Amino acid sequence: MEEKKNILGEVLEESTEVTEGTVAAEQTEDLHGENLNDRVRVLSPGMMVAKRFFRSKLSIVGLVMLVALFLFSFVGPLFSPWAEGGQGVRDEVNIKDTIVPVRIDYVIDGETYYFYDITTETPSVNNYGDMDIHHWLGTDKSGYDILANLMLGGRISLTVGFVVVILETLIGVVLGGLAGYFGGWVDMLVMRIVDVISCIPSLPIMLILSATLNALGILDISRLYYLMLVLTLIGWGGLARLVRGQILSLREQEFMLAAKCSGLSTSRKIFKHLLPNVLPQLIVSMTMGLGSIILMEATLGFLGLGAPLDTPTWGSMINTAMDPTALNKYPNFWIPPGICITLAILGFNFVGDGLRDAFDPKMKR
Repeated sequence: MEEKKNILGEVLEESTEVTEGTVAAEQTEDLHGENLNDRVRVLSPGMMVAKRFFRSKLSIVGLVMLVALFLFSFVGPLFSPWAEGGQGVRDEVNIKDTIVPVRIDYVIDGETYYFYDITTETPSVNNYGDMDIHHWLGTDKSGYDILANLMLGGRISLTVGFVVVILETLIGVVLGGLAGYFGGWVDMLVMRIVDVISCIPSLPIMLILSATLNALGILDISRLYYLMLVLTLIGWGGLARLVRGQILSLREQEFMLAAKCSGLSTSRKIFKHLLPNVLPQLIVSMTMGLGSIILMEATLGFLGLGAPLDTPTWGSMINTAMDPTALNKYPNFWIPPGICITLAILGFNFVGDGLRDAFDPKMKR
């Protein structure tokens, strides 16, 4: 009997241990499940957008390209001896000057006298400096380092792109938001202005602007300010249409009805409820528009319509290819700025695609 009791006691103890272990495991699973659910609930919309964005390999590639270009353009000149104070430094050794004696004859009291005027000229052809240890990409006709000009040109091109896009966004958000929210004659007026702006050909306008500035003698850096102003005035229409369409859709939603019933002012309803819901589309549109603005600036610089001649930009550096000597013998002068423009546009497009997918609420993963 005692042996049976001992055996029965051992069996009961084992079953108790198994039961306790099972309960502990289930509690652990429940605990892990609760922690997992808590983590999912804690994940904010911004973190979800970032998670979706960094899942895309193209988005990461585009982001790396843009970070590299910004470091190259804004930090690189700080370490270059040929770019001091945000301006290029000439290398006098690499300027191939030519001594040209000019004979001048004159007559005094019937007698002919002459003298030679020794002048120094810098030829316009075959005056490019070759690549060496001091100038990795050589020097241009004026003795400026090409690599330093590439960095400084990136500053101008990227700055123009960001300033124009920010100004376009401000104008488009304000006018598009007013048109979409109020409707009626306000919508009619704003949309007719957008229609007129959409009919303006940009390139002829830039040609007229360049000719006007030349006639007025405006040849300094202020040409860039006029360039950014004109690009802004002819480019905000698309963003205004986007904002108007989104607000027309959002103002009929239930949350706007609740905001109206709560007695909120018009400004709070627009800036606190409507515009935050349009922000994802705006970010994507701004990112995609940056590449277009940089390409436009490069095109104008190539045609000689952008920055002053002594101000390096990626577009004006590509203009060097119009010289047959540089086109045939010095591709290192015009190929690097072309590569920088291509990388900038691809980077902004990749990041824009990633943001579009990240902000899309229909994306499941």
